[in-house]
Amino acid sequence: MKLYSTHRLSPEVNFREAIFQGLPPDNGLYMPSEIPALPQTFWDNVENLSFNEIAIAVSEALLGGDIPETDLETLIHSALDFEAPAVRLEEDLYCLELFHGPSMAFKDFGARFMAAAMSYFLRQSGQTLNILVATSGDTGGAVAQGFYRVPGISVTILYPKGKVSAIQEMQLTTLGENIQALEVEGTFDDCQALVKQAFLDEELRSGYHLASANSINIARLIPQAFYYISAYAQLKKLGKEIVFSVPSGNFGNLTAGVLAMRMGMPVRRFVAATNVNNVVPEFLRTGVYTPISPSVSTISNAMDVGNPSNFPRLNDLLGNQMKEYLKGYFYTDAQTREGVLEIYRKYNYVACPHTAIAYLGLEDYRKETGAEVTGVFLSTAHFGKFLPEMEAILGFTPEIPERLLLKGEKKTTVVDTSYAAFKAYLKRNLI
Repeated sequence: MKLYSTHRLSPEVNFREAIFQGLPPDNGLYMPSEIPALPQTFWDNVENLSFNEIAIAVSEALLGGDIPETDLETLIHSALDFEAPAVRLEEDLYCLELFHGPSMAFKDFGARFMAAAMSYFLRQSGQTLNILVATSGDTGGAVAQGFYRVPGISVTILYPKGKVSAIQEMQLTTLGENIQALEVEGTFDDCQALVKQAFLDEELRSGYHLASANSINIARLIPQAFYYISAYAQLKKLGKEIVFSVPSGNFGNLTAGVLAMRMGMPVRRFVAATNVNNVVPEFLRTGVYTPISPSVSTISNAMDVGNPSNFPRLNDLLGNQMKEYLKGYFYTDAQTREGVLEIYRKYNYVACPHTAIAYLGLEDYRKETGAEVTGVFLSTAHFGKFLPEMEAILGFTPEIPERLLLKGEKKTTVVDTSYAAFKAYLKRNLI
């Protein structure tokens, strides 16, 4: 597998080089030079394949020998021991539940695959690695769980102070050992900017082995394509075109869906559903890309992104076809709360604020177009991760899984948005 930079000013690299570099030297994003279409025999039989069989087929097609076939199968079976069921709410309306992994968020798919791939390569080289990652909510917990106690890897997670839920914060601050948490006095975009600057810092790049675990890393993106194809496999028998509605912040999740489409997955359209950080819906409406700075805090905090990092990938994948395949909608906190209530009252189904935004986007798309399709809205996190907000919306305390009842001492370092201070911290703590 060869990968190029979206800025096209850096040399092509292989998969191993891309996942450890994170960002190309020209500050672009890595993308596959070729996106192979899966053979028609695969699509003819996809409904009979397990989730991991789908994951193996997609990985083998994309990675093209970067990891031997038997090793890749072992890697996937060890990393992905949970499913992504499409739950029927009514005829032609399904919720794709992506919260059955260890941190109960969709990012478990990418984080665990990436941790397994990095560990595989590190065992071969005997090197150590420093992961730097910014989170607006769920990435931090997924990365912390995915890399916890992985030999030879140190993880530094940056998150915006006071802007993640209590459970999200506990998931990334209580593990300790090789997981370090930095509480940044700023927004997610500030956290992301610090991480990006570190990757472009020649002193850090030459002195330490750095890598990213955000969706800017191609190893996070590839496994997210697995569950789109799995959803298609589950719903293929219905015989209708599928529309996926994706709650979107950094747009890695939606980009993975488009990647699956480019590999041959039949799909009618993708709905890009956001909160009031509506950069992409506005671009789809006006043709003008205008980042929001600073990003606006909302109850769907994992989507509080004012300058989506993955937009260049979307642009490379779709170009002038973007409006043909994407439809954008955005929602206020008040509308989001109404969406949570509507789902519960109509279907007796409890959904988190991010999931509610995806539902609202799908419903508005169907009303606007009148399309006879099977609608799938993605549930990116378990509602229990947002318990105080859910209690306020629903008027009662929904039952949450035992594994979200976290205990432990919060271990963080508070930092401001100064890069000099962040760099000094890294030089004291990197391995």
